[in-house]
Amino acid sequence: MKNLFLLLSPRVWSLRNAFFKTSSGERKKAVIIGSLGLTFWTVIFILSSRILTYFQSIDVIGDLLAHHLLSMILLTFFSLLVFSNILIALSNLFLSADLELCHSSPSDIKLVFLSRWAYTIFDSSWMVVVFGLPVMMAYAYVFKPGLSFYFALFNTGIATAVIASGAGILFTMIMVNIFPAHRTRDILLLLAILLVAAIYIMIRILKPERLADPDAFFSVMQYMSALKSTDSPYIPTHWMTEILWEKLKGPDSGRYFFENVLLWSTAAAIIVVNLWTAGWIYLKGFSRSQEAKKRRAGKHILDLFIRLVRKPFKNDLASLIDKDIRIFFRDNTQWSQLFLLGALIIVYLFNFSVLPLEKSAIRLEFLQNILAFLNMGLAGFVLSAVSVRFAFPSVSAEGGAFWIIKSSPVSMGRLLFGKFILYIFPMTLLGETLIIVTNRLLHVDMTMMILSSVTMLFAFPAVIAMAIGFGAVYPRFKYENISQVATGFGGLMYMICSAGFMAAIILIESVPVRLFFLARLHGRELTVLQLGLIVLAFSSVFLLICLTIYKSMKIGLRALERYEKF
Repeated sequence: MKNLFLLLSPRVWSLRNAFFKTSSGERKKAVIIGSLGLTFWTVIFILSSRILTYFQSIDVIGDLLAHHLLSMILLTFFSLLVFSNILIALSNLFLSADLELCHSSPSDIKLVFLSRWAYTIFDSSWMVVVFGLPVMMAYAYVFKPGLSFYFALFNTGIATAVIASGAGILFTMIMVNIFPAHRTRDILLLLAILLVAAIYIMIRILKPERLADPDAFFSVMQYMSALKSTDSPYIPTHWMTEILWEKLKGPDSGRYFFENVLLWSTAAAIIVVNLWTAGWIYLKGFSRSQEAKKRRAGKHILDLFIRLVRKPFKNDLASLIDKDIRIFFRDNTQWSQLFLLGALIIVYLFNFSVLPLEKSAIRLEFLQNILAFLNMGLAGFVLSAVSVRFAFPSVSAEGGAFWIIKSSPVSMGRLLFGKFILYIFPMTLLGETLIIVTNRLLHVDMTMMILSSVTMLFAFPAVIAMAIGFGAVYPRFKYENISQVATGFGGLMYMICSAGFMAAIILIESVPVRLFFLARLHGRELTVLQLGLIVLAFSSVFLLICLTIYKSMKIGLRALERYEKF
């Protein structure tokens, strides 16, 4: 056991240093992130409490709805835990840089495996705690259970996390012994993206918005029968749901003691199975993970595309763009996310095509134009979410070779401009497609079509500039996976500032839009004062966009010029 504690000590000491030995700048970041996290928890808690309180007000089916909501939440979290453990186990068990040192130590292979298992449980479970704890506290607030509920939540949560991590790690070990570890990660990421895309499309095909249509309701007896149909009694989340529900609804009767035994016996069994399997195939899989990745030569279509892209630019800028395009398409974890992006676009557009606007009590023309106006903010948020994944990490994507560019004749300004040019055209095309197609689906008039399209045509470059600027201010040149770059403090601050930027545009333009539609609604002409306000509002938006682009690139340039750590 002493060797196991030694293997776990690096993570313990790193966490201790992160909390108690931080600089003033890091403490400020921690305070900001903590405040945002507390705000997020509060919002989730309030929303969950209101939903559960509403369920409690329904006499016949209120408890059934709350019970099935709890079951659905736990099943969702368990599924996310399993897949999260699969991805994280690849890094912790096979691809981490310190594994060679661990395997060369005198520690037994099973102790090394157990320490990495503990790392994997921690790395995969913290996000579930962040999202799940306020929901569980909302259940406690509404149902007011005793202390036994909190003990049961802690007890069953640990057992379920062990089961999920054991299933994910077992699957990972088997996959790595079939494919090399690098290739396994690419395959799993691609399968995950296709799975999420399929789920999104399936949900939209099921048309859940029909629940808002009274004509589509089931009869009461059919509805009650559907709610009372239990989920599978053979999955761990069913046992956890029944245990927690008993604690929520009344005094502990010990009715679900057998489910508690099932949880922990399953957790113990999966630990034994994993240890036995690790002793048999773990070292073989680790040896296979050290094989070099075989890369295929670039295709002729990609070469032709890059030659066309290079033509309008000078040699230095064209070379930078050439390099970034090739890196993007060589990394399966990057280009494969285009499948998910395509699915999101389909879902986004499909949502607008099924809106029951004709059943609204609001005048149809007015409602269509209001939705089109508010859709600018939604499209801006979608583009920000895409940019934080692709444009924000573009500077960090230089990796350890950033010192080559830093010491080359290429200026940092040209580097940032090259990143901006690379993303401005596809991102703007994506944003304009969302705006124009959704406006056509809403059947808005030409005035709103032109207003929203032109506004976002100028706003999208500012969103991209902010992503590149924040990425330059918060670079992360050492990473195991490029997707980790966007999950840090810089990515969070970018999303907040980008949302604030889009909110400011909508707020400023709401004045001229309101004046214009009220005048048209009452059949009046705009006065000179109103025309002046409209010109002032649009001029302010244009100045805000120009200032955002200039300041974002300027701050990013200044940060890169001062950067000296390699």
